[in-house]
Amino acid sequence: MRTVLTAERLWDGTKLLDNPMVVIEDGRIASISSRASAEPPDPLAGRGFRSPASILSQFGALVVVIEGKEKILHFPGATLAPAFFDVHIHGAKGHDVMEATVEALDTMGSFLASRGTGSYLATTVTAPLDATLRSLSGLAKLLARPAVAGQARPLGIHLEGPFLSHSKRGVQPAEHLLAPDIAAFDRFFEAAEGHIRLMTLAPELPGAVELAVHATARGVRVSLGHSNATAAETRAAIAAGAVSATHTFNAMRPLDHREPGILGTVLTCDTLFAEMICDGIHTAREMAKLWWRAKGPERAILVTDAMSAAGMPDGEYQLGGFAVQVANGRAMVGDVLAGSVLTLDRALANFVEFTGAPLEQALRLATVNPAAMTGLSDQAGSVAVGQPASLVAVDRAGKLVGSVVNGQQVL
Repeated sequence: MRTVLTAERLWDGTKLLDNPMVVIEDGRIASISSRASAEPPDPLAGRGFRSPASILSQFGALVVVIEGKEKILHFPGATLAPAFFDVHIHGAKGHDVMEATVEALDTMGSFLASRGTGSYLATTVTAPLDATLRSLSGLAKLLARPAVAGQARPLGIHLEGPFLSHSKRGVQPAEHLLAPDIAAFDRFFEAAEGHIRLMTLAPELPGAVELAVHATARGVRVSLGHSNATAAETRAAIAAGAVSATHTFNAMRPLDHREPGILGTVLTCDTLFAEMICDGIHTAREMAKLWWRAKGPERAILVTDAMSAAGMPDGEYQLGGFAVQVANGRAMVGDVLAGSVLTLDRALANFVEFTGAPLEQALRLATVNPAAMTGLSDQAGSVAVGQPASLVAVDRAGKLVGSVVNGQQVL
């Protein structure tokens, strides 16, 4: 069945189009055009159908189905945009990516798609070496699968650990942290069959600069985080190839006016991308504003850092093999935050509310920017003819009202 999407506007990743009509055929975008008015197209005009179309309301859209041959999804007052891309997510819907099973990734993929996420980086945590290698090998096999209609697709792996600071490890198990080591990294890279796209690294650790140079040469983006680094140590890692910062503010040396440290450097380096978990728990509203003013629409990236409890009721869940208690929106190990239960659609709406940023600028933070940072702009972050049909519809406040992932409507 051919599917037609209409809305008030389309933001394709670079520009706005009023009254768009996006045609989807065989899971891909067949055409993009502009209609004469904001009203949905007449489903019967010039089409030769003898019987009337069925019209119903589904999710946030007015849905028109014509004799089982064409579906029109009209999102009045909404903006169509690329589906979201989460570069930092550990799990959802009761599953952790380190399970590295079909069931885990399929369950996650369906849930994420329903929240507007079309692609993600499967993010690991610090674990015993053998367990990490086993997970990376399993994930590599799953990443080779073709995209599935209605499911978010993992585009690579984010290695968060084990090359992290002991003093800023958060809940990462201290006994499994490693000093930066090129040989150990290469074992991870080979187990993952080259699918590691991003790696978090504490720049102050001995060997970190050398590892950043080596990983960058192998096509891995380096993100600075879980770190107690000084400003000078951070600048050295950036010079060695680091391109981003992991969950800015969290697990970072605090800002000081005489030693700005990693945080001051991240906020003032114009070339560096920077993640933020915009749930109002990991970072206060005022800090979201500060981050936005510092990084702006070209370098800010929204992430969830979600763990297996995302989309689930309160209770005990696993993060990379250790237990996390989840209650009232907080994922905790003792008194330490352990990831989140955030989804990117909620992060976007929070960000718009906290900062007042224009919607098309805010959308960049969950689409264009993560794709640019990871070098995956050919697979995520835009809407164009010939691409897989993965789009969201959001209202003026950034709230998700519709989601189509790999050609299938899931919200």
